Amino acid sequence: MTATTATARRDDTMVSSLPPRPTPQRQFSARPLGVGLVGLWLSVIVLLPLAALTVTSFGDGVSGFWDAVTAPVALASLAVTVGLAAVVALLNAAMGTLIAWVLVRDDFPGKRVVNALIDLPFALPTIVASIVLLSLYGPNSPVHVHLNATRPGLVVALAFVTLPFVVRSVQPVLIEVDREVEEASASLGASNWTTFRRVVLPTLAPAIISGTGLAFARAIGEYGSVVLIGGNIPRRTQVASQYIQQQIEIDRPVNAAAVSVALLVIAFLTLFVLRVAAGRSRRREEESS
Repeated sequence: MTATTATARRDDTMVSSLPPRPTPQRQFSARPLGVGLVGLWLSVIVLLPLAALTVTSFGDGVSGFWDAVTAPVALASLAVTVGLAAVVALLNAAMGTLIAWVLVRDDFPGKRVVNALIDLPFALPTIVASIVLLSLYGPNSPVHVHLNATRPGLVVALAFVTLPFVVRSVQPVLIEVDREVEEASASLGASNWTTFRRVVLPTLAPAIISGTGLAFARAIGEYGSVVLIGGNIPRRTQVASQYIQQQIEIDRPVNAAAVSVALLVIAFLTLFVLRVAAGRSRRREEESS
């Protein structure tokens, strides 16, 4: 027997002793069904209402749409809404990040209660928040702080309903932050503020931007929490949602739909710009790491 024959027989024996390969099984894929259901649901819940709203807003033509949006009272309500929403978003960007930091990094009595209270605006009907704020800061304020029918009162109401967006966006990211990097920065002599600004903040920036954008979008469309405390004074405290309701009450649905479309465009553009900014910040953070 030659060496080649012996080697071949040994290879055959080894191959025959190996366990049989599992027969590939066909896996059921629900991708077409899932995509179809998602598309159908989004069409019914989102696309069709938006399309109907857009068609209604142009019921009097392009000129009618433009006249409805650029009416002095409409422009004033949009300006008040966007201005207050921007102030509230920036306020919550700072305070929401601080609250998330305290909840993640500090231990104190009642921490679980505070953590649960953050989600209260999600569960509480916004009209209830307006009643509470009116009782607390209205004409008969027990603390002698009168914010009824003032813009500061609107800021307080909007800050209440939008605070969870920033906190819940930043909190999980802060939990995952590598503290060893912070310790290394401190060991090199960096101050706490320098460590936060150069190490922690770039990591949190995408979450802060996203939460701020969501808070802004919620604020420009808010109605329940401001309906009582705001006073609905045209050109002063009347927000766009109250103006829209007023137009519906006086049987001007085209004007109401036109201002609603303007709000949708503002919200979409804001979220799009912030999403791009958050994506760039995230990519810079990945490249630096």
